[in-house]
Amino acid sequence: MDCPISRAVVPVAGLGTRLLPATKSQPKEMLPVARKPIVQYVVEELARNGVRNLLFVTGRGKAAIENHFDSDPALMESLRKAGKDDLLLALDFEELGLNILYTRQSVQRGLGDAILHGESFAGKEPFIVALGDSIIGLHGESMACQRMADAFVREDADVVIAVEEVEPAHVRFYGIVEPHGEGDVFRIRTMVEKPAPDTAPSRLAVSGRYVFGPGIFDRIRQVKPDKRGEIQITDAIRAIAEGGGKVMGVKLRPEEKRYDIGNMPSYFETFLEFALADPDHGERVRTYLRRILAE
Repeated sequence: MDCPISRAVVPVAGLGTRLLPATKSQPKEMLPVARKPIVQYVVEELARNGVRNLLFVTGRGKAAIENHFDSDPALMESLRKAGKDDLLLALDFEELGLNILYTRQSVQRGLGDAILHGESFAGKEPFIVALGDSIIGLHGESMACQRMADAFVREDADVVIAVEEVEPAHVRFYGIVEPHGEGDVFRIRTMVEKPAPDTAPSRLAVSGRYVFGPGIFDRIRQVKPDKRGEIQITDAIRAIAEGGGKVMGVKLRPEEKRYDIGNMPSYFETFLEFALADPDHGERVRTYLRRILAE
């Protein structure tokens, strides 16, 4: 089944300060997780889910992302001449058939403002937003975006949000939704940003994937900046939900764990999990870890 939404915006303008010094000279989205940079998993996921037009919202120091997804005929020809077919296969992401565009968020004003930079790209059509530092599912093998797009059309929604159930102690790290109804697809009453565990309306955390109708842009423009001067997309979504708009949640499946690579511990854990699952080298990594942990 084809995805009914073929446009996606990928915000990658964040500074990645919690991953310094690794991110001083390269985008955090380009940090490797096992064989690939983080953002490549995201782009391959979107292509698998039927996206054909993609807009990166970049910032200063993000040129490596554009270079990574640009074709490199000289490199390809060199690998062909050397008979390195395995390395040619490793570059097959260049053949995804995506129309990739770039725009710059010159001033860091939050995720809401970054999404607002996609208004001319989206036009009057619905679009997907995928955070460029979040991988959904081991190796990014998730079809959540297509399920979200289907729900958006089927429910005549204004917004669809991917959510994941988290441990009670972890709700304070996420935007948490208040569900109205049960099941894998449900309506959302409102959202609370980083609540205390004893006041959280649920354990369902916003998980880095959204589908928006074009009405989101006017809502973003109505949002007042927070104390850091940032426009939070949560505030715009909450205004839609509490104003009678239709905001839906779609639960990620058990195999669609979200890898949110926002700090060093989460980066280390994600890298190890992906390395251990590598079909060629995973067993060697596992043996090595057993040995050094036993010392």
